[in-house]
Amino acid sequence: MSNYGNGKGKPPVTGEEDDDDEEEGNERDLEAWERAYADERSWESLQEDESGLLRPIDNQALHHAQYRRRLRSLSAASAASRIQKGLIRYLYLVIDLSRAAGEMDLRPSRMMVVAKQVEAFVREFFDQNPLSQIGLVTIKDGIAQCLTDLGGSPESHIKALMGKLGCSGEASLQNALELVHEQLNQIPSYGHREVIILYSALSTCDPGDVMETIQKCKKSKIRCSVIGLSAEIYICKYLCQETGGLYAVALDEAHLKELILEHAPPPPAIAEFAIANLIKMGFPQRTAEGGISICSCHKEAKLGGGYTCPRCKARVCELPTECRICGLTLVSSPHLARSYHHLFPVTPFDDIAPMIVPNQHRRPKTCFGCQQSLLNPGNMPVRCVTCPKCKQFFCLDCDIYIHESLHNCPGCESLRDSKSVA
Repeated sequence: MSNYGNGKGKPPVTGEEDDDDEEEGNERDLEAWERAYADERSWESLQEDESGLLRPIDNQALHHAQYRRRLRSLSAASAASRIQKGLIRYLYLVIDLSRAAGEMDLRPSRMMVVAKQVEAFVREFFDQNPLSQIGLVTIKDGIAQCLTDLGGSPESHIKALMGKLGCSGEASLQNALELVHEQLNQIPSYGHREVIILYSALSTCDPGDVMETIQKCKKSKIRCSVIGLSAEIYICKYLCQETGGLYAVALDEAHLKELILEHAPPPPAIAEFAIANLIKMGFPQRTAEGGISICSCHKEAKLGGGYTCPRCKARVCELPTECRICGLTLVSSPHLARSYHHLFPVTPFDDIAPMIVPNQHRRPKTCFGCQQSLLNPGNMPVRCVTCPKCKQFFCLDCDIYIHESLHNCPGCESLRDSKSVA
């Protein structure tokens, strides 16, 4: 009897089969970035222009990606004028670390890809929502565990997540919802309660009726959104429909990143929370670097570098947060200023088609923002945009930068400065 398992009875292999096996082995030995280059052959889509720079031959894909981002910013800006947004958000990020998170359909594994995207999301979230707080929850072995409490420090969340990566057991959607409901139910009425679940499993192992838990979250005005990594699941879709959240399934790593970052801007406020009310806030002073005091966050003595609550004089490590002693919301003035653009976004720019028009001589040849040419190598106009207020022309890159990062129109600001000087 031949034994192929230990190699003693291995059948003879021809030269052609040997070459095929060698090629397949080489493909398997390629790293992820090498496989991407081998598949796309992106170096073949470059050409050298008259100045010696390398530029892509076909810019259609680049323009399409830019306009997809621009259309999302346009829709968000148009909705901002009619829909009130929640600027003080309390969000729990639930990460599925069950056995399904170890699948390797995303390289090197779902767990590692999710951890990478969560890190990017946490940083982007605090950049766009400086008054908000995030907490992390993991689910594995049928248990939901609170990894970090609600806080405003991105580094502490990222460090805690990277130190607890490991997948095992089954996922329990009900246990995760019960845990976040217990935590978010204590949030004041002005805070907007949200949950984002990154779910890898195809089932949920629950100790009770998950439908009752979903109705409990709905009654507490907790907005639950789910991003699936495997396939669409009815219970996840039902959860999002009942609580007003979003449900989507990621197709690949790039799509997963896009779906996660869509939750970074503030969502529309729930009608019951859209009523204007006053919120007491404190603006603490930074303590002396050489002073030693008891930190109310960690309940231990620390050397300088913290903040002092203006009401009870307790020490906290980071802003924004809530004082553990008196419950006062502690923020800094830059946090309020950085939230301003969500209330009054930059007006969407108008499209200017790349065609010859009668008043073409009035159109500038360079972008007002970056001073780059608005003409292609044939001196033909390219697609650009113009501000409806100041009538200045901008390229597509500046349009995206103004609406997503700068949040101020340079043309309007220059007119305002010139009027103040005059």
